[in-house]
Amino acid sequence: MRVERERERERERERERERERERERERERERERESRERERERERERERECSPDTLTKLMYIQNDPLHNVT
Repeated sequence: MRVERERERERERERERERERERERERERERERESRERERERERERERECSPDTLTKLMYIQNDPLHNVT
């Protein structure tokens, strides 16, 4: 009887360790997902900063003789 209770406690501890490992894996997946989302947001920001309209305006300024006066 005593041995059986000890075995049951050990199984319960093992289940708890497995649940903790699963929680840690879930936290890691969440961190990775957030990291990818931040990277996508940075990429969108870079695209907005260098939109074709902005590049076109810069080209016009660059080619405009009045802007090239030094």
